[in-house]
Amino acid sequence: MLSVQKAHTFYGSIEALKGVDVEVAQGEIVTLIGANGAGKSTLLMTICANPQARQGRVVFEGEDITRTPTFEISRKGIAHSPEGRRIFPRMTVMENLQMGAITTDEKNFDDDLKRVFDLFPRMKERQGQRGGTLSGGEQQMLAIGRALMSRPRLLLLDEPSLGLAPLVVKQIFEVIREINEQQGVTVFLVEQNAYHALKLAHRGYVMVTGNIRMSGTGEELLANSEVRAAYLEGGH
Repeated sequence: MLSVQKAHTFYGSIEALKGVDVEVAQGEIVTLIGANGAGKSTLLMTICANPQARQGRVVFEGEDITRTPTFEISRKGIAHSPEGRRIFPRMTVMENLQMGAITTDEKNFDDDLKRVFDLFPRMKERQGQRGGTLSGGEQQMLAIGRALMSRPRLLLLDEPSLGLAPLVVKQIFEVIREINEQQGVTVFLVEQNAYHALKLAHRGYVMVTGNIRMSGTGEELLANSEVRAAYLEGGH
């Protein structure tokens, strides 16, 4: 479904991605783990052409989208829930969800809204409340819900567990599994919580300073001694 091929992405003269190759097959949950500053968020933004890869290609469902404008990429079926949530804090929950649906046919809105409310009943309860007054966990639910309102076939999730309480983290990961298994949405997940991410994912990649250093199934990476030492607190 998604193929990133030898991608080099720069911020000015600084090379953030150094020839990255990543594949995501339809129906998978694929996770990307790595330390802060490794280039994980940059890869997701490169898939959305903001910034565009200076070299290499991004191919989605057989089409080269490397130079495609970001708003058109959204229309093609890719949704991005960014790090830090980036909801519209002065808009209500409902207005945020309406913004997520802006690229889709309005006849689908009620069905899509029901799907989001079924996943996140709290959003239904809070639909008239301003986004900025929600808790961190509720804002993350809203960010994912807003992304789902665009009816994506591929959902890019950037650090959905960041700063959340353990109980909320567990709930968020359960929802990601449900989105994938019951709704058929392919998921590419960037996470610092390596244990939860690799337990959830079919496959994973490890990124170090703009390079993919390792890949394998979630189980293989969980069992890998280097991964355990670097990202799983020495395996404990």
